[in-house]
Amino acid sequence: MDRPQLIDSVCKYEWDMFSAVNNNGGKASCQNDEAFFKKMRVCQFAGWSDDMLASYLVDLVEAAAAERNLPMEKYAWMMESTHPAEFEQIRSSLPELSAEQLQLISQLVQVQVAMEAEVDKAYPYMRANGRPLRKEHDTPYVTSFETYLEGELKTYSLDTLHAYAHHVAELYEQGGNLALLVAEATAKAYGFESLDAFEAFAKSKAGA
Repeated sequence: MDRPQLIDSVCKYEWDMFSAVNNNGGKASCQNDEAFFKKMRVCQFAGWSDDMLASYLVDLVEAAAAERNLPMEKYAWMMESTHPAEFEQIRSSLPELSAEQLQLISQLVQVQVAMEAEVDKAYPYMRANGRPLRKEHDTPYVTSFETYLEGELKTYSLDTLHAYAHHVAELYEQGGNLALLVAEATAKAYGFESLDAFEAFAKSKAGA
């Protein structure tokens, strides 16, 4: 399976699960917009290695076979920070994570938050309306990047977490930044020729 096929397969499994998540008050509007969902996820995967994608696809296939919904689990894990009382009521329904998984997740979150901070600083106007960076800014209505990432990583298998850590380490050695790769893909997805062009547009919209 080549890279475009890998991404397409991952997005299909994710969409099937995401669109089936039950929310309090009914489905969110984004659960009816498959095209937008896939566009944003393709941007996210632009920074991933083929090994990460292949391993995550295995996670999704195995989860589907076990009737697990990984996006639903992700949102449940996020509640540990945004809705702690409600989280305690559902904690027992979530898979137990090994000490090795938790250590890798902690390391990956630390590194990626630092990468996100670099992009936020370099492109402040483009990133102005995004999520707050750190979980200290979580509220019942706002979820930080740190909490969102941590929730997603907790749905990954140990193999996928190892592939993730290996890729991030390789990028770091090469002077790369995973957050920057995602931001560049996002700019192009919105029709801009570059991240700098997206930043200039956002700056003009802000009247700066």
